Amino acid sequence: MSHEFPIRVYYEDTDLAGIVYYANYLKFIERARSEWVRSLGVDQLALKRDAGLVFAVRRVEADYLRPAHFDDELVVKTDLVSFGGARLVLEQGVWRAGERLFGATVTLVCLTEAGGPARLPAELRRRLVPTIQ
Repeated sequence: MSHEFPIRVYYEDTDLAGIVYYANYLKFIERARSEWVRSLGVDQLALKRDAGLVFAVRRVEADYLRPAHFDDELVVKTDLVSFGGARLVLEQGVWRAGERLFGATVTLVCLTEAGGPARLPAELRRRLVPTIQ
């Protein structure tokens, strides 16, 4: 089941041609990932404070399919594809009125605050199982 996060394109998101600047799609999907994690009941600040764990993007494979424009209403859809001991793979897409504009496969890793790999907490793994597509 996709997590959906609505976004409106503001003037600051666009370039001189009035289309969304390519790097801003990465910001859009980052916001959506944060909301997806929150929707799972995970408090990332508490996870860092209590367990010393953080998430980091390891890899992004992105496809820019069609431009979005100033004032467009978009939806970012996030789906969990797989997860392992220390990583998550997500499919994310940016949509406008049923048309896919942008797609990305994002690999996240769980790290200690010092930057070393860490296993996903058992409670998080339990929450992920029902969301896998």
